[in-house]
Amino acid sequence: MKMSMTKIKQQALDLENYDKRDVRTQFGALCWRRRNGKLQILLVTSKRSRRWIIPKGWPQDGATPAEAASTEAWEEAGVKGKTRPVCLGIFSYLKMLPGDASLPCVVAVFPLKVTSLAGIWPEKSQRKRKWVSPRKAAAMVQERELAGIIMSFDPKDA
Repeated sequence: MKMSMTKIKQQALDLENYDKRDVRTQFGALCWRRRNGKLQILLVTSKRSRRWIIPKGWPQDGATPAEAASTEAWEEAGVKGKTRPVCLGIFSYLKMLPGDASLPCVVAVFPLKVTSLAGIWPEKSQRKRKWVSPRKAAAMVQERELAGIIMSFDPKDA
């Protein structure tokens, strides 16, 4: 008898269990392109757990949320492109901190149409990147909310 295992996806955080002052906001980039007429999504690995994620990071002084997402896409994935200031959706996750501590985060996601891909970028030695179909990207990420954002993404709206 062959057993199959279903990949366990992270549940959305119940933010009511956290003090509002403990929840942090980040901005992420859903990096996309078309290859041979097919839509592709770029994922990167996280630094610590090596799970597949989208580039994301903290707000930056003087930058709009979409600009901050674009900066993270460069630093974490080595991509440049056109970021639209339209939030595709929000997902939540627990950011693991040194020791056993964690920090609840909500991430606002912005579309970034990739126009150039660098061979060398700031975090190249710390991350891997991979282009995949939206269906595969949704299966690779742990956060259900992010998977939903990826599956519902339509470049015509970006």
